[in-house]
Amino acid sequence: MSLETKPFEFAKDVDSAEDVALYLSIFLEENGVQGLIDGLRHLAKAKGMSAIANNAGVNRQSLYRSLAKNGNPKIETIDKIVHALGFKLTIEKL
Repeated sequence: MSLETKPFEFAKDVDSAEDVALYLSIFLEENGVQGLIDGLRHLAKAKGMSAIANNAGVNRQSLYRSLAKNGNPKIETIDKIVHALGFKLTIEKL
């Protein structure tokens, strides 16, 4: 009998606004800007790339490219994605 495995789905159960904020904060804190991009990619996939692209006002293919492992999104694109998730970027004193 063989063991059936499934790929791990990041952010699958990240539903509440508090969970999303904590998820992105941890990724950003642990891995900097690339961590934030990775977290945004996981959330966009979990919530539906087409829906996030539509809410962000960007092309779906462009969203995939921006959030790819080797993607380098502009701050404007990151801001649009964050807004599409229902958040805003802020700066706070250390």
